[in-house]
Amino acid sequence: MDAVVYTPIGVIRSPFTEVEGMPIQPSGATGVRGKVELAPEYAPGLKDLEGFSYAMLLYHFHRSTGYALETKPFLDDTPRGVFSTRAPKRPNPIGVSVVRIVGIEGGTIEIEDVDILDGTPVLDIKPFVPEIDNREPGKIGWFSRRALEVRTIKADDRFK
Repeated sequence: MDAVVYTPIGVIRSPFTEVEGMPIQPSGATGVRGKVELAPEYAPGLKDLEGFSYAMLLYHFHRSTGYALETKPFLDDTPRGVFSTRAPKRPNPIGVSVVRIVGIEGGTIEIEDVDILDGTPVLDIKPFVPEIDNREPGKIGWFSRRALEVRTIKADDRFK
């Protein structure tokens, strides 16, 4: 396959400068504030986003190096296939988080429920639309035993 190259459109600002101790998902970061600062040439793309309550941020796990096809996720002690986890050490280290939009001014989006490291490059922003993005509850695999713990478990150094 040919290489695929992306150029970041901006950067995420958050209170988290180290992986250890930070929330592992947005539901564990309820109320945590941050910002998405877009490069000036992309600011016009924010037009009409203020009409949405939530946005999906796609970003590059910039502090992740290498990958493992099996990994022990934060919520389990059993090695799992990386594609059944949300672990950052992936063949393509791309993350996704649904965040609350607090406000938009110029090329900056004020956001809430931030579980992302400060300085993380943003690849794309998409509006979250419940009628499109929500699904009926279904199987959640190995997460079913500990899914609710995502609100309290914090990151450690396992993915350095």
